[in-house]
Amino acid sequence: MLVSGAGTNLAALLAAHADAGYGARVVGVVSDKPAAGGLDVARAAGVPTAVVAPRDFEDRAHWDRGLADAVGVFRPDLVVSAGFMRILGATFLGRFPGRVLNTHPALLPSFPGAHGVRDALEHGVKITGCTLHVVDAGVDTGPIVAQAAVAVEPDDDEASLHERIRVVERALLVDWVGRIARGGLTLDGRRVVVG
Repeated sequence: MLVSGAGTNLAALLAAHADAGYGARVVGVVSDKPAAGGLDVARAAGVPTAVVAPRDFEDRAHWDRGLADAVGVFRPDLVVSAGFMRILGATFLGRFPGRVLNTHPALLPSFPGAHGVRDALEHGVKITGCTLHVVDAGVDTGPIVAQAAVAVEPDDDEASLHERIRVVERALLVDWVGRIARGGLTLDGRRVVVG
């Protein structure tokens, strides 16, 4: 799993895999930030970790290769990028083709990028939500696995809306990672088939 922040999605996945029937296990956690809270969550659960900080590499291409190597050590069937705030490059994606999932706090293809919640609010939408998608070379442009809607309340600000989206996002992520682990994931163009 790739993390940059507190690791709330990681904690939800760790809780889910306590159920033997869930079908998935977090085998390793990699972060781009040495102080990411998600690393502490992983360590507390006995999950091995690694840090691949961009500043430790001469350029983006070398970092991307280093990240792919670090994740490759764990031999994952699926790579989950949840709260990982870096764009994955061609080397990384080529190493794990069609096996990298990302969560996004908006209903793609609307409001891609780092400010999906803010952009949705500024646009005045009444419904937003979250998306789980397969990562491709674009920014939040990959085939959509699943989505869930979240109503925008009249008094919402970015923080309150984002927190409600995060709750729904965690449930969506846990549900679909389990489904994929138990049934597999196949891409047919932009169509995602699970099971």
